[in-house]
Amino acid sequence: MRYLRLYITTRRHPSAILLMVQLLGMVLYPFIENTEAGRIGFGAFGIVVLFITTRMVRRTPGLTWVSVCIALPAIVLLALQALFGMPELLPWSAGLEAVFYFYAAFSLIAYMLEDHRATTDELFAAGATFTLLAWAFTYLFVLTQALQPGCFAAAVNSGDPRSWTELMFLSFALLSSTGIGDVIPITPHARALASLEMFTGVIYLAAVVSRLIGLTLVSHK
Repeated sequence: MRYLRLYITTRRHPSAILLMVQLLGMVLYPFIENTEAGRIGFGAFGIVVLFITTRMVRRTPGLTWVSVCIALPAIVLLALQALFGMPELLPWSAGLEAVFYFYAAFSLIAYMLEDHRATTDELFAAGATFTLLAWAFTYLFVLTQALQPGCFAAAVNSGDPRSWTELMFLSFALLSSTGIGDVIPITPHARALASLEMFTGVIYLAAVVSRLIGLTLVSHK
């Protein structure tokens, strides 16, 4: 019975599952990012997130075949990096993952905007979409750093490449417009991406989240 209730909850609120998986990954990754086993584990975790997100897109107006065509080569590249240590594949996998997460995020936005009432799953989808956008820009930063080493600086170990955790922190700070932290874009291309993410965050909060809040308030009157 307990597993049946869990299955029903998952079917009703898949956005909540996606949100929890992404937040769990952000919390756990700093503990393992400096180990080889950790990097392999995170590669496998990335494959799981891609799978969950692909299933999420099936519930949205987004085209499933498009998400699958983007996700499959990204999964193959992640698996090759995790199993055989092929760092030269990083720009390709990061670029594909960025495209995939952007497509999934915009599909979820279309899902949230397609009706005139806010459901519980759509409220979870608002949080999941925010994390998808943050992950998408993070992988854009990873791609930019791979193609242009030294494009991001930090107060600590400023000469080293920025880790995934540092770039994720920068992404969340920019998307939420809460600041920039100690990781700073220092080349024109990196600054252009940072500016684009700040713009995206403002538009998302103003156009999507505020609409859901308004629909929620109306439904409770």
